Amino acid sequence: MLKMTGLKACDTCRKAQKWLQENNIDFEYRDVKKDGVPEDDLKRYVDSLGWEKVINKSSTTWRGLDVSKKENLDPSSAVKLLMENPSLMKRPLFEFENQFLLGFKEEQMKVLQTLA
Repeated sequence: MLKMTGLKACDTCRKAQKWLQENNIDFEYRDVKKDGVPEDDLKRYVDSLGWEKVINKSSTTWRGLDVSKKENLDPSSAVKLLMENPSLMKRPLFEFENQFLLGFKEEQMKVLQTLA
């Protein structure tokens, strides 16, 4: 089954949920703040996609971080930072059969349609 990780307050995540429902694509939803994201899952995301893609550097959370936390990031420190600040994760993140899609634009919609 398709898993979607997002944030309740995120407009793009709400748009993606609505689109999935309208296209009759079954999915499980996990909210990064309410439900949290297990460290093992974050490690898989970072290992597969790269921490540079998983961390949302345009977020207000990123801009509000102390400079020392942003410097010299590597996969391990990025996972730790995501554990401490779950809203730093780019979203939505879709997982299906150990494959990941990040974001919700035309490219991701085309891939998701193949799951219907």
